Amino acid sequence: MKNNKVKIIIILLLLLLTTGCTKTLTDSNKKPVKNDKTGQTLTQNIICRPTNKYTIKLYEKNKVDIESLPECKNYKITTGGYEGLWTSIFVKPLAFFLLKLGNLVNNYGISVIIISLIIRLIAFPLTRKTAMQSEIMKKAQPELNKIQKKYAGKQDQESMMKQNQEIMAVYQKYKISPISGCLFAMIQLPIFIAFFEAVQRTPVIFEDKFLGLQLGTTPSVGIGTATFFAYALLMIIIAGTTFFSFKMNSTGNMEDPTMKMMPTMMSGMIVVTAMFMPTGLGIYWVTSNLFTIVQNILVKRSKEVNGKA
Repeated sequence: MKNNKVKIIIILLLLLLTTGCTKTLTDSNKKPVKNDKTGQTLTQNIICRPTNKYTIKLYEKNKVDIESLPECKNYKITTGGYEGLWTSIFVKPLAFFLLKLGNLVNNYGISVIIISLIIRLIAFPLTRKTAMQSEIMKKAQPELNKIQKKYAGKQDQESMMKQNQEIMAVYQKYKISPISGCLFAMIQLPIFIAFFEAVQRTPVIFEDKFLGLQLGTTPSVGIGTATFFAYALLMIIIAGTTFFSFKMNSTGNMEDPTMKMMPTMMSGMIVVTAMFMPTGLGIYWVTSNLFTIVQNILVKRSKEVNGKA
């Protein structure tokens, strides 16, 4: 039954993710159009009108009808009508709240941080349960390691059945639910992609700056500019927070060299990916990581987890 629920969730996520996407603006030679001043590759299907004069010229030059688009300050969730499940349910509402809050605080980088925290607070009951499962799993790991060593090299059906039964007995003893440990990871993917599209498709967001960082510019481009230090510092923070976040959530056999290297390898993959993602998305990722780290520290100290040892 639990496996069926997981399959249903995965299918729903795949359906949502295939109903919309950001389209890169290309010129008459089918080459991506870049803003020479920021190094950002522009998006064709923007949801509201740019405000930067140079950006406007680039869109007009490449025959994008920006006059038919609303001003970003007047953007509504219903603007443009229904555009598929993905865009209508995730991207447009997120862009709307980013715009409204950005107008209120007069900075879209701060808006990204606040919205990220609000999303994490809404998801806190679920993420707290995931963090608790992670900590409880660490307490159960020595017993699981003994079972794995006990049946090491035994591939006959009877031994494998006994191994599974003993593992399930440990899970029941510590009240471990494998599914609850991965639910937020499944939810986090569409949120991550929604932030990417909201930043890429909303001109006033990707045109804005935060602490010297152009929100729509990728760190790979930004490091080559006069403000390279700000982008380099962002990448260092992304690497550090990602590593500690993965390290705190590691539940496997840490005696295994592969498992020991997992936080480092995963962090490396995230850092490489972040180099080619908009800086606004990097800010979201850092905020989410810091929330996870603080949450896990609090959960680790909680009596509820310690009482299940």
